[in-house]
Amino acid sequence: MRIGVSVGPELPPPRLGQVAAWIEEIGVDELWLAEDCFFAGGVAAAAAALAATERATVGLGILPAVARNAAFTAMELAALAEMYPGRVVAGLGHGMADWMRQIGASPRSPLTALGEHLGAVRDLLAGRVVTVEGGYVRLDQVRLDHPPAVVPPVLAGVRGPKSLGVAGERADGVVLAWPAAPSYVRHARALVGEAWAAAGRSGSPVIVANSPISVDADPAVARARLRPKVATELAMPSSRAHLEPLGLGEEVSRLLEKCGSPEEFAQRLPDEWIDRLTIVGTSTECAARIDELREAGADAVVLALPAPLPDHQSALLIRAVLSLVR
Repeated sequence: MRIGVSVGPELPPPRLGQVAAWIEEIGVDELWLAEDCFFAGGVAAAAAALAATERATVGLGILPAVARNAAFTAMELAALAEMYPGRVVAGLGHGMADWMRQIGASPRSPLTALGEHLGAVRDLLAGRVVTVEGGYVRLDQVRLDHPPAVVPPVLAGVRGPKSLGVAGERADGVVLAWPAAPSYVRHARALVGEAWAAAGRSGSPVIVANSPISVDADPAVARARLRPKVATELAMPSSRAHLEPLGLGEEVSRLLEKCGSPEEFAQRLPDEWIDRLTIVGTSTECAARIDELREAGADAVVLALPAPLPDHQSALLIRAVLSLVR
């Protein structure tokens, strides 16, 4: 299994190279970059990270599919893959609904739009001539002049059952946002696998699971670092898709209704929920949680660190965890 570290979109672009080199030096296999409105563009950020590193894979997670023409998405990814063969992974998703409305790119059918983009981008990267007259992707005899010799995987960054089905039909795998607990990873892998098999595809999908990590000799201290982040995420409606396979959906809703403020909700979160939904505790406990994700079907686990990067203490702790996982 591969281990990665994610870089938040709030990082100023001039610091991307320094942070990317620091992440590679820790010894992880991958670094992942977000493309959120209205921070730095993901493709340019990936180019900077690739230029600053020598071996690490750089993942784009996640590019909003409908924000770009599929041909231009393929052109950008092909350029990266040609310059840095074997080191690029692309993630395409729906994009946050509010942001897509804000930029005038909100589709009537997000599922159809994502499926069409995934299919077209993958075909173009494979060097095929693409003609399609879809609801959202319209291409007439388009072929890349420089298709990459090493075709990068195109994964779908999705959450719910229908979107996971589209990923199984049209993508090379999925990038699962957190909370990606082992139960959710198993659930997602099964849904993607069913759609993959139904489409008559060979091989198997790639499953990338994201999770925040907090390591400390005192598990209570480690949990305290993540408590506000977990509370914020669980308060979002999008988290329900992750909670249902764990049987926590109704419990979280009831606690939210009882609490008069976000601070109260965070304070009243049971320790058990934080333990189940994140990678938290001592280095040995964190390594065990990563192993649980591997057993659940994750091919890669991408860690979100609690401290601003680069951070010397975080590097020491992550190295300690990696030594136990590998």
